[in-house]
Amino acid sequence: MTVFVSDQDKARDFYVDVLGFEVKTDQSFGPNRWLEVGPATGTALVLHKPFPGATAGTGQGTMLASSDVDADVARLRAAGVDVDGPSDTPWGRQATFADPDGNGYVLHG
Repeated sequence: MTVFVSDQDKARDFYVDVLGFEVKTDQSFGPNRWLEVGPATGTALVLHKPFPGATAGTGQGTMLASSDVDADVARLRAAGVDVDGPSDTPWGRQATFADPDGNGYVLHG
């Protein structure tokens, strides 16, 4: 999944240092950079500068699984991330937050 970001280094720092993801690939191809991050196992995200006609920060609603939503929310808040929730829903416990560009995520457990 591609996530459009305005600054790949700033995004890498957020996804790695705050969310705890790993850098899977970081390669430059001329003016383009393929920066892929993700958890140790599971789906990875490509943090890419917007393609022509696209805008950074427009991704919304991507679900991230959590084995302990409350602990993850506490960790995110301690890192300075603005988190809404957690709250109980009929389908489980969840909270929402955004990356520095405004791409929105749902933390679900």
